[in-house]
Amino acid sequence: MRVCVFDDQLVGALAQDGTIVDLSDLVPEHTPADDRMTALIGLWQEVKSVVAERVATGGGKPEAEVVLRAPQPKPRNLFAAPVNYHKHQQEMGGENGVYTDRKILTAEVRKGFLKATTSIVGPDGAIELPWEDRRFDHEAEIGVIIGRTTSRVSADEALDYVFGYTPLLDITLRGEEDRSFRKSFDTFTPIGPYIVTADEVPNPEALDFWLTVDGEERQRSNTSYLIYGIAKLIEVYSEVMTLQPGDIIATGTPEGVGQILPGETVVLSIPEVGELTMPVVGRK
Repeated sequence: MRVCVFDDQLVGALAQDGTIVDLSDLVPEHTPADDRMTALIGLWQEVKSVVAERVATGGGKPEAEVVLRAPQPKPRNLFAAPVNYHKHQQEMGGENGVYTDRKILTAEVRKGFLKATTSIVGPDGAIELPWEDRRFDHEAEIGVIIGRTTSRVSADEALDYVFGYTPLLDITLRGEEDRSFRKSFDTFTPIGPYIVTADEVPNPEALDFWLTVDGEERQRSNTSYLIYGIAKLIEVYSEVMTLQPGDIIATGTPEGVGQILPGETVVLSIPEVGELTMPVVGRK
Protein backbone atom coordinates (compact mmCIF):
# COMPACT_ATOMS: atom_id res chain seq x y z
CA MET A 1 0.00 0.00 0.00
CA ARG A 2 0.98 3.61 -0.59
CA VAL A 3 0.17 5.89 2.33
CA CYS A 4 0.43 9.64 2.33
CA VAL A 5 -0.33 12.95 4.00
CA PHE A 6 -2.54 15.24 1.92
CA ASP A 7 -4.44 18.52 1.95
CA ASP A 8 -4.86 19.74 5.57
CA GLN A 9 -2.43 17.16 7.01
CA LEU A 10 -4.91 14.31 6.56
CA VAL A 11 -3.49 10.78 6.39
CA GLY A 12 -4.57 8.70 3.45
CA ALA A 13 -3.75 5.93 1.01
CA LEU A 14 -3.74 5.57 -2.76
CA ALA A 15 -6.69 3.35 -3.68
CA GLN A 16 -6.87 0.92 -6.58
CA ASP A 17 -9.17 3.31 -8.48
CA GLY A 18 -6.55 6.09 -8.37
CA THR A 19 -8.21 8.09 -5.62
CA ILE A 20 -6.88 9.08 -2.22
CA VAL A 21 -8.96 7.57 0.57
CA ASP A 22 -8.97 9.32 3.94
CA LEU A 23 -7.63 7.33 6.92
CA SER A 24 -7.67 10.16 9.45
CA ASP A 25 -10.49 8.61 11.46
CA LEU A 26 -8.24 5.64 12.23
CA VAL A 27 -5.96 7.71 14.50
CA PRO A 28 -7.02 9.21 17.85
CA GLU A 29 -9.28 12.22 17.37
CA HIS A 30 -7.10 14.80 19.09
CA THR A 31 -3.78 13.75 17.54
CA PRO A 32 -1.87 16.88 16.41
CA ALA A 33 -1.95 17.18 12.62
CA ASP A 34 1.80 16.65 12.14
CA ASP A 35 1.72 13.53 14.32
CA ARG A 36 -1.03 11.69 12.45
CA MET A 37 1.30 9.59 10.31
CA THR A 38 3.34 8.58 13.35
CA ALA A 39 0.09 7.57 15.07
CA LEU A 40 -1.08 5.60 12.02
CA ILE A 41 2.22 3.73 11.84
CA GLY A 42 2.05 2.93 15.54
CA LEU A 43 -1.46 1.51 15.12
CA TRP A 44 -0.78 -0.23 11.80
CA GLN A 45 -1.20 -3.82 12.95
CA GLU A 46 -4.63 -2.91 14.31
CA VAL A 47 -5.86 -0.92 11.30
CA LYS A 48 -4.16 -2.39 8.24
CA SER A 49 -7.08 -4.66 7.36
CA VAL A 50 -9.41 -1.65 7.35
CA VAL A 51 -6.91 0.28 5.22
CA ALA A 52 -6.75 -2.63 2.77
CA GLU A 53 -10.54 -2.63 2.46
CA ARG A 54 -10.63 1.10 1.74
CA VAL A 55 -7.82 0.80 -0.80
CA ALA A 56 -9.76 -1.93 -2.59
CA THR A 57 -13.06 -0.05 -2.47
CA GLY A 58 -11.75 3.40 -3.45
CA GLY A 59 -14.20 6.22 -3.91
CA GLY A 60 -11.94 8.87 -2.40
CA LYS A 61 -10.71 12.13 -3.83
CA PRO A 62 -8.97 11.94 -7.25
CA GLU A 63 -5.21 11.97 -6.82
CA ALA A 64 -4.90 14.94 -9.20
CA GLU A 65 -7.19 17.00 -6.94
CA VAL A 66 -5.28 16.60 -3.67
CA VAL A 67 -2.11 18.29 -2.46
CA LEU A 68 0.39 15.64 -1.42
CA ARG A 69 2.54 16.70 1.53
CA ALA A 70 5.59 15.09 3.14
CA PRO A 71 4.30 11.60 3.97
CA GLN A 72 6.01 11.65 7.38
CA PRO A 73 6.28 15.30 8.43
CA LYS A 74 7.36 14.84 12.04
CA PRO A 75 9.39 11.75 12.94
CA ARG A 76 10.89 11.66 16.40
CA ASN A 77 14.30 11.03 14.86
CA LEU A 78 15.88 11.46 11.44
CA PHE A 79 19.05 9.40 11.09
CA ALA A 80 21.44 9.50 8.14
CA ALA A 81 24.34 7.34 7.00
CA PRO A 82 27.51 9.22 6.02
CA VAL A 83 29.49 8.09 2.93
CA ASN A 84 27.84 4.72 2.46
CA TYR A 85 28.96 3.94 -1.12
CA HIS A 86 32.63 3.39 -2.01
CA LYS A 87 32.44 5.36 -5.27
CA HIS A 88 30.96 8.33 -3.38
CA GLN A 89 33.90 8.08 -0.98
CA GLN A 90 36.25 8.34 -3.96
CA GLU A 91 34.55 11.40 -5.44
CA MET A 92 34.57 13.24 -2.11
CA GLY A 93 38.30 12.80 -1.40
CA GLY A 94 41.52 12.30 -3.29
CA GLU A 95 43.30 14.53 -5.79
CA ASN A 96 40.18 15.60 -7.68
CA GLY A 97 37.62 15.24 -4.91
CA VAL A 98 35.32 17.82 -3.40
CA TYR A 99 37.52 17.82 -0.30
CA THR A 100 40.92 17.64 -2.02
CA ASP A 101 43.47 15.23 -0.55
CA ARG A 102 41.23 14.60 2.47
CA LYS A 103 40.81 11.10 3.88
CA ILE A 104 37.08 10.46 3.70
CA LEU A 105 35.79 8.00 6.28
CA THR A 106 32.83 5.80 5.44
CA ALA A 107 29.82 4.67 7.47
CA GLU A 108 31.94 1.81 8.79
CA VAL A 109 33.78 4.40 10.90
CA ARG A 110 31.46 7.41 11.10
CA LYS A 111 28.33 5.23 11.58
CA GLY A 112 25.69 7.96 11.39
CA PHE A 113 24.49 11.43 12.28
CA LEU A 114 21.22 13.19 13.02
CA LYS A 115 19.46 15.73 10.82
CA ALA A 116 16.91 18.22 12.12
CA THR A 117 13.42 16.86 11.57
CA THR A 118 12.41 20.41 10.63
CA SER A 119 14.44 19.94 7.43
CA ILE A 120 11.68 17.70 6.04
CA VAL A 121 9.62 19.01 3.14
CA GLY A 122 7.19 17.32 0.77
CA PRO A 123 6.49 17.46 -2.97
CA ASP A 124 4.19 20.43 -2.32
CA GLY A 125 7.24 22.55 -1.42
CA ALA A 126 10.65 23.36 -2.85
CA ILE A 127 14.33 23.05 -1.98
CA GLU A 128 15.27 26.52 -0.72
CA LEU A 129 18.94 27.46 -0.99
CA PRO A 130 19.78 30.06 1.68
CA TRP A 131 23.03 31.57 0.36
CA GLU A 132 24.21 32.56 -3.11
CA ASP A 133 27.95 32.27 -2.41
CA ARG A 134 28.07 28.63 -1.23
CA ARG A 135 27.79 25.27 -2.99
CA PHE A 136 24.74 23.09 -2.33
CA ASP A 137 24.57 19.51 -3.66
CA HIS A 138 21.86 16.94 -4.35
CA GLU A 139 22.17 13.47 -2.80
CA ALA A 140 19.79 10.68 -3.89
CA GLU A 141 18.82 8.27 -1.11
CA ILE A 142 16.22 5.80 0.12
CA GLY A 143 14.19 6.79 3.18
CA VAL A 144 13.51 3.86 5.52
CA ILE A 145 10.52 4.32 7.84
CA ILE A 146 10.61 2.37 11.11
CA GLY A 147 7.36 0.58 11.96
CA ARG A 148 7.84 -0.77 15.48
CA THR A 149 9.80 0.16 18.59
CA THR A 150 13.09 -1.66 18.52
CA SER A 151 16.33 -1.74 20.46
CA ARG A 152 19.47 -3.78 19.78
CA VAL A 153 17.98 -5.75 16.91
CA SER A 154 20.18 -7.97 14.74
CA ALA A 155 20.57 -7.38 11.02
CA ASP A 156 18.92 -10.77 10.43
CA GLU A 157 15.69 -9.50 12.01
CA ALA A 158 15.98 -5.77 11.29
CA LEU A 159 13.79 -5.62 8.18
CA ASP A 160 10.87 -6.99 10.21
CA TYR A 161 10.79 -3.61 11.96
CA VAL A 162 10.45 -1.54 8.77
CA PHE A 163 7.10 0.05 8.00
CA GLY A 164 7.99 1.20 4.51
CA TYR A 165 10.17 3.17 2.12
CA THR A 166 10.08 6.58 0.47
CA PRO A 167 12.25 8.57 -1.96
CA LEU A 168 14.51 10.93 0.01
CA LEU A 169 16.89 13.73 -0.97
CA ASP A 170 19.67 14.74 1.39
CA ILE A 171 20.54 18.30 0.34
CA THR A 172 24.00 19.31 1.49
CA LEU A 173 25.99 22.48 2.02
CA ARG A 174 29.64 21.82 1.19
CA GLY A 175 32.15 23.26 3.62
CA GLU A 176 33.89 22.88 6.96
CA GLU A 177 30.85 23.08 9.21
CA ASP A 178 29.64 20.04 11.11
CA ARG A 179 27.76 17.55 8.92
CA SER A 180 24.51 17.86 10.89
CA PHE A 181 24.59 21.65 10.50
CA ARG A 182 25.28 21.52 6.77
CA LYS A 183 22.37 19.14 6.13
CA SER A 184 19.71 20.50 8.49
CA PHE A 185 18.54 23.69 6.80
CA ASP A 186 14.80 23.98 6.35
CA THR A 187 13.71 22.04 3.20
CA PHE A 188 16.97 20.02 3.03
CA THR A 189 15.22 16.65 3.44
CA PRO A 190 12.57 16.32 0.71
CA ILE A 191 10.59 13.07 0.95
CA GLY A 192 7.56 11.53 -0.76
CA PRO A 193 5.13 11.58 -2.31
CA TYR A 194 4.18 8.25 -0.68
CA ILE A 195 5.48 5.74 1.82
CA VAL A 196 5.28 2.33 0.17
CA THR A 197 4.69 -0.33 2.82
CA ALA A 198 7.41 -2.92 3.28
CA ASP A 199 5.25 -5.82 2.07
CA GLU A 200 5.33 -4.28 -1.43
CA VAL A 201 9.14 -4.03 -1.53
CA PRO A 202 10.31 -7.65 -1.43
CA ASN A 203 14.03 -6.87 -1.54
CA PRO A 204 14.98 -3.37 -0.37
CA GLU A 205 18.64 -4.36 -0.58
CA ALA A 206 18.38 -4.45 -4.39
CA LEU A 207 16.56 -1.26 -5.39
CA ASP A 208 17.51 0.58 -8.57
CA PHE A 209 17.29 4.37 -8.38
CA TRP A 210 18.47 7.42 -10.30
CA LEU A 211 18.41 11.19 -10.09
CA THR A 212 18.13 13.85 -12.79
CA VAL A 213 18.53 17.62 -12.75
CA ASP A 214 16.56 19.34 -15.51
CA GLY A 215 16.39 16.00 -17.30
CA GLU A 216 20.16 15.32 -17.13
CA GLU A 217 21.02 12.12 -15.29
CA ARG A 218 23.44 12.76 -12.44
CA GLN A 219 23.20 9.68 -10.24
CA ARG A 220 22.28 6.04 -10.86
CA SER A 221 22.89 3.12 -8.53
CA ASN A 222 21.39 0.23 -6.60
CA THR A 223 21.07 -0.35 -2.85
CA SER A 224 23.06 -3.58 -3.27
CA TYR A 225 26.17 -1.35 -3.42
CA LEU A 226 25.60 0.11 0.04
CA ILE A 227 28.55 -0.39 2.40
CA TYR A 228 26.12 -0.76 5.29
CA GLY A 229 22.89 -2.17 3.89
CA ILE A 230 19.50 -1.19 5.23
CA ALA A 231 19.35 -4.07 7.72
CA LYS A 232 22.86 -3.30 8.96
CA LEU A 233 22.01 0.39 9.45
CA ILE A 234 19.03 -0.56 11.60
CA GLU A 235 21.22 -2.92 13.63
CA VAL A 236 23.89 -0.24 14.17
CA TYR A 237 21.51 2.57 15.09
CA SER A 238 19.28 0.42 17.32
CA GLU A 239 22.36 -0.61 19.29
CA VAL A 240 22.78 3.00 20.38
CA MET A 241 19.20 4.21 20.77
CA THR A 242 15.68 2.87 20.74
CA LEU A 243 14.10 3.33 17.31
CA GLN A 244 10.50 4.54 17.37
CA PRO A 245 7.58 4.06 14.96
CA GLY A 246 7.83 6.71 12.26
CA ASP A 247 11.57 7.32 12.64
CA ILE A 248 13.37 7.80 9.31
CA ILE A 249 16.77 6.48 8.25
CA ALA A 250 18.43 7.98 5.16
CA THR A 251 20.63 5.32 3.60
CA GLY A 252 23.41 7.49 2.12
CA THR A 253 24.09 8.55 -1.46
CA PRO A 254 26.05 7.00 -4.34
CA GLU A 255 28.50 8.73 -6.64
CA GLY A 256 27.43 11.55 -8.95
CA VAL A 257 26.52 14.22 -6.42
CA GLY A 258 26.57 17.68 -7.90
CA GLN A 259 25.64 21.29 -7.38
CA ILE A 260 22.06 22.49 -7.67
CA LEU A 261 20.99 26.04 -8.47
CA PRO A 262 17.76 28.05 -8.21
CA GLY A 263 15.50 27.44 -11.18
CA GLU A 264 16.46 23.79 -11.60
CA THR A 265 14.26 20.75 -10.98
CA VAL A 266 15.51 17.61 -9.24
CA VAL A 267 13.76 14.28 -9.85
CA LEU A 268 14.53 11.13 -7.85
CA SER A 269 13.11 7.92 -9.33
CA ILE A 270 12.87 4.59 -7.50
CA PRO A 271 10.67 2.28 -9.61
CA GLU A 272 9.47 0.15 -6.70
CA VAL A 273 8.94 3.10 -4.37
CA GLY A 274 8.03 6.21 -6.34
CA GLU A 275 9.19 9.39 -7.99
CA LEU A 276 9.89 12.64 -6.12
CA THR A 277 10.05 15.90 -8.07
CA MET A 278 11.39 19.01 -6.34
CA PRO A 279 11.99 22.52 -7.71
CA VAL A 280 15.00 24.46 -6.46
CA VAL A 281 14.58 28.09 -5.44
CA GLY A 282 16.54 30.75 -3.60
CA ARG A 283 15.41 31.57 -0.11
CA LYS A 284 13.41 34.80 -0.04
